Amino acid sequence: MQALAERLQARLAGLTLRRADLLGFSSLKTYDPSPDALKGHRLLSVGRRAKYLVWEFEGGTRMVLHLSQAGRVDLEDPPKKTKPRGSVARFVFGSGDAGLDGPGVAVLVREHGTQRKASWWVLAPGDEGPLAGLGPEPGSAAFAALIRTSDSRRHLTTDLRDQHVVSGIGRGWGDDILHRAKLSPFASLRSLTGEQREALVMAATEVLAEALELERGRAGGLSEAKLGGRFKVHGRAGEPCPTPCGDTLRRVSFESYEMAYCPICQTGGKVLADRRLSRLLK
Repeated sequence: MQALAERLQARLAGLTLRRADLLGFSSLKTYDPSPDALKGHRLLSVGRRAKYLVWEFEGGTRMVLHLSQAGRVDLEDPPKKTKPRGSVARFVFGSGDAGLDGPGVAVLVREHGTQRKASWWVLAPGDEGPLAGLGPEPGSAAFAALIRTSDSRRHLTTDLRDQHVVSGIGRGWGDDILHRAKLSPFASLRSLTGEQREALVMAATEVLAEALELERGRAGGLSEAKLGGRFKVHGRAGEPCPTPCGDTLRRVSFESYEMAYCPICQTGGKVLADRRLSRLLK
């Protein structure tokens, strides 16, 4: 999301919003201010907070966009009038005081697959909307303090996925971070030694920094249907562990997601119970 924000910032900052077309009617989560309140306003910047894209407009009004798991962004230059399958919204920008100079450029937000969870908000000045209550970002002093001092009894994989505890990681990078730190996903912060806590802080910083560097160098457009190939552990159950330990990556499946880990590197050789596999064996 950080790399996407940077790409959108480079292309759109300074342009004026001509219109915001609502293409998926359940996606807009606010009614006041309306999207029309942004019309004719210049986009100052595109940033990121956790997994949200934050669009700052002159006058203090903001637009916040969450792509969820399958949401993607396409740039249309010039803007199109079609409505591709899974379309969420189209934001059309132009230059000049009213944004009417030239053909302009559009940002099309759409979702792959069948789930429709991408959302956006138009926030008045001072309204934090969905950004309120988010946890500290990896790499910050607040994040390091949390990891070093928390006595949470929840599984590490749960805390790293909870955006109100730690923001911006999620289950994909969470798997890779715990593997880098050599920690069981079912361990808790309360159970970690000081050395293990420092390993977790360092792993989170390193894994996300490497991921950002890789994404910044990726060629091609902004939108890709599948993005899982960037992970070293997540989604790779059945493949060899990326370290030379000789073991195979395993998974634990839940109702709507799964996590991956290495028994040798993370759990002392113990294979964690996989609920889905257990049901199949009954």
